[in-house]
Amino acid sequence: MNSKDALEHRIQRLTGRAIGDFGLIENHDRILVALSGGKDSWTLLHILDRLRQRAPINFSLIAVTVHPGFPDFRTDLLEDYLREKEYEYHIVKTPLFPILLDKLTPSATPCPLCSRMRRGVLYTKARELDCTKIALGHHREDFIETLLLNLFYNGKIKAMSPFLNADDGLNVVIRPMVYVPESDIIQYVATTPLPVISCACPAYGRMDMKRVKIKKLLADLERERPGIKASMLAALANVDQRHLLAKSPDKICSMDDG
Repeated sequence: MNSKDALEHRIQRLTGRAIGDFGLIENHDRILVALSGGKDSWTLLHILDRLRQRAPINFSLIAVTVHPGFPDFRTDLLEDYLREKEYEYHIVKTPLFPILLDKLTPSATPCPLCSRMRRGVLYTKARELDCTKIALGHHREDFIETLLLNLFYNGKIKAMSPFLNADDGLNVVIRPMVYVPESDIIQYVATTPLPVISCACPAYGRMDMKRVKIKKLLADLERERPGIKASMLAALANVDQRHLLAKSPDKICSMDDG
């Protein structure tokens, strides 16, 4: 097995393990794969398709790309590849760009608002297409970074969930690449003809400095102690609530109770 095949096999194994651990895919699922055109979403689509071909259950994939209206967003590159490989796909054109221009100040980071609006578009499209799940391409580092961002800046112990019932009460979101390191994805797309494109946002490069700091912190820690990222991810499934400041209703009494 050459290095490319070994890498693909490892990503498939980790993705398959997450699917099994969290019950992410069931027989006859119709899964909307959110395809932004970046490295993560392309890897997710490609790996799920590989797994689908040999899975003991039947499920289908539909690639959906939200076109935000950015002038240089090259959906033609996506469509050429998807058509050639005979994927079912949809390009949803939206007016996100003018909305962002209207609502954000020139110095604001547009990513959080853009992400929320894209998610709403995906929820609507999933219902239109009768999809049972929406698959997102978040990887291991996304989970860990979100945990630390919430811990340091929002006063919460909160990350992401591999299986999430959406707030709209209608959609189910899955993140099958929870165990996959970002470094594996970077190496993987470099060995494939996948047409990775940028989001083409005019504000690209106006980074969220909080996330930049968290990424650097994690990179430094991993260099000093290899395996610390894997340990942090494992901690998300090994929570001891007895040693947190969790209030138990039956233990709470007022000063007037005597």
